[in-house]
Amino acid sequence: MPALVLLGAQWGDEGKGKATDLLGGSVDYVVRYQGGNNAGHTVVVGDQKYALHLLPSGILSPGCTPVIGNGVVVDPSVLLSELSGLNERGVDTSKLLISGNAHVITPYNVTVDKVTERFLGKRKIGTTGRGIGPTYADKINRVGIRVQDLYDESILTQKVEAALDVKNQLLTKLYNRRAIAVDQVVEELLGYAEQIKPYVTDTVLVLNQALEEDKVVLFEGGQGTLLDIDHGTYPFVTSSNPTAGGACTGSGVGPTKISRVIGILKAYTTRVGAGPFPTELLDEDGEALRRIGGERGVTTGRDRRCGWFDAVIARYATRVNGLTDFFLTKLDVLTGWEQIPVCVAYEIDGKRVEELPYSQTDFHHAKPVYETLPGWSEDITKAKSFSDLPKNAQNYVKALEEMSGAPISAIGVGPGRDETIEINSFL
Repeated sequence: MPALVLLGAQWGDEGKGKATDLLGGSVDYVVRYQGGNNAGHTVVVGDQKYALHLLPSGILSPGCTPVIGNGVVVDPSVLLSELSGLNERGVDTSKLLISGNAHVITPYNVTVDKVTERFLGKRKIGTTGRGIGPTYADKINRVGIRVQDLYDESILTQKVEAALDVKNQLLTKLYNRRAIAVDQVVEELLGYAEQIKPYVTDTVLVLNQALEEDKVVLFEGGQGTLLDIDHGTYPFVTSSNPTAGGACTGSGVGPTKISRVIGILKAYTTRVGAGPFPTELLDEDGEALRRIGGERGVTTGRDRRCGWFDAVIARYATRVNGLTDFFLTKLDVLTGWEQIPVCVAYEIDGKRVEELPYSQTDFHHAKPVYETLPGWSEDITKAKSFSDLPKNAQNYVKALEEMSGAPISAIGVGPGRDETIEINSFL
């Protein structure tokens, strides 16, 4: 049963879209299992660039069925807008499947997200303001709206009333905002129901039957390991589980059916939003990485914070996800540096620490311990095999592999679909 999980091994934005797209032509299903339209993927096909926010990257691969699993939170307006944009560009979106158990991001979830962040001021988390966290909170509090609820107006109305009983108190008495009308929310949500109905199904059944028929299923995570609600740099995290375990709960496919877990690593490190970042560069090198790497969030439009590669984080990702392989992206961005520092450990209170500290306080005070590797100046974007890379680039990849704890099976040497060196097949 060839089921693969593909996820971010850092703080997200590692290039998962490119990796998924590379495999898209060889797999039958690509499944988003968590997150929402706070996670963006950029996929370059020929001279065309596609920015995907909610849809699985597999939607760009003919013959592949893209699936939005039960663990995803869905903003219907964003979904329909994204589908429309792809249709206008000639992309066939008719095979998309959406779990009836996926939760819906409502207008009041977006409102609560934005006003809460403003209220927190300097203590804000750095959310995208798209209602993701409040929707997951509603899910856990059992007052959430699921996709299937859009097809029963009575149940939908009751659920919206129950949710707004509390939220309107919060909005009016704490945040000094106007109350939100129940009928207005119900009317808006019902307006989406028929438009998305052709895509809604029991995706748990579909995916398990596909695996029983020896179909290849790829599970695509949003964000990254260090943004996981349980295993990330809490509280500066997302509200779901991008780690490998989330693939099972977010899709309804059991862990014994997963055959490989592939972590996507950028050849340096980036982060969007607030939170600790030991290798962050606030100098010319950081600005150069941002400029050369085009480091701007696909969904948020925010500049990404940039830093050198952090092997401590990579080792942690290997452990908590049970990674079998790495896909190293954006190696080409490092071309031109004479020396490239790599963080191999942290210094915390004068002591060398080689594993990620479990204490939030310790991690906030972690200082990177660097080893410097020789760089290269040759253009590597035309490299087709590992041996085509300059010797120093080869040595850099080998060093990262040894430090990270899992084999690097593919290397991105440019943004294009064909600018990838495949060392070992993922299938």
